[in-house]
Amino acid sequence: MPRNQFQRMVFAFLTVVVTVHAYVFYSLYVVNGTVLMSVTGQHSVLSAIHAQGGVYMFGRMFPIWAVILVEFCIAFALENLMGSPYSFKLACKVFDPAKNHPMLFETAIICATVGLMCPAMSLIAAFLYYPYYEGFNIFTLLANWLKLVCFNFPFAYFTQLFFIQPFIRTLFKLLFRKDIQNREKEAHALEAQGKSLRPSNEQETIADIAKRVAEISAKMRELKK
Repeated sequence: MPRNQFQRMVFAFLTVVVTVHAYVFYSLYVVNGTVLMSVTGQHSVLSAIHAQGGVYMFGRMFPIWAVILVEFCIAFALENLMGSPYSFKLACKVFDPAKNHPMLFETAIICATVGLMCPAMSLIAAFLYYPYYEGFNIFTLLANWLKLVCFNFPFAYFTQLFFIQPFIRTLFKLLFRKDIQNREKEAHALEAQGKSLRPSNEQETIADIAKRVAEISAKMRELKK
């Protein structure tokens, strides 16, 4: 998993790229697709978007690629400034990485990230997609924010936990497999000397805990024999 700032940025980049595309598809096709087709009289969502001149955002119509670009920039900034660092701190307040199962702790980090990012991105979306042509009302904005959270949170939770994060972690391991292998060799060399390689971040902490749990389980099985 990420062991330096560059790798953390790459990990965040991959996560946000997949997540933003998934959210735009979910918003346009699943949440608003029927409305778009009924308003424009088209038989497909893509045709409806073209018929109305793009996707409404911040008082005007934008092409889909522009919407994706805007949401990507915002989500990438939030992920690096808030989502990634604070999700680990929140997870540590509930679970102890030294005592709880690594999978449970990693799941807590993902859940904390969703709990932070979903309301934040939904609030930004409430501003971006607010119907400014009808005037501005703070209560309408708050109502739209609550509606977006209700729509987005279940989608965010299940996709991040069961699809996006497993996929991103697998892809990350493929991209940095040489670095991971070198890291493992370095750890084995230090273990041979009676030393241990100290984890440099929360991801390596989880991996280190998982390794120690596996070693303890193996010793317990040997004792039972």
